[in-house]
Amino acid sequence: MVIPSEHTQKAWAALFRAHTLAHEAIEAELKKAGLPNLSWYDVLWELEQTSECGLRAFELQPKLLLPQYGMSRLINRMEAQGLIAKHDCPEDGRGVALSITDQGRKTRLKMWAVYGPAMQKALGEKLSENEMVQLATMLKKLT
Repeated sequence: MVIPSEHTQKAWAALFRAHTLAHEAIEAELKKAGLPNLSWYDVLWELEQTSECGLRAFELQPKLLLPQYGMSRLINRMEAQGLIAKHDCPEDGRGVALSITDQGRKTRLKMWAVYGPAMQKALGEKLSENEMVQLATMLKKLT
């Protein structure tokens, strides 16, 4: 059995704590503004970045790190709100692709107006630009 070093344990705890605190702060700001949570934003962002053909759910899922059952419910709720649309997949007649709607784009922009400043407060006000580059470089090694 490999036991992580004391430095590894401290780094893990700090990383997890920082993520949790930032995530909770951003979620609170979105809720206060009457907006959906970050998982909705992530879906809208990913769909907005893709082609008009959209993405299949199995292509979207690893980008969001949600379990399959959570993904299905999320997609259904977002479709019911008119933020995303399901349509036949051109590459596979049996498949269904997802795409963002105009309402979804508007909602994502409203969310970004809250999310962006909350991100800046949670991270940008605490680290210099150089530290941001260093942090991003280090975290990229973990993915």
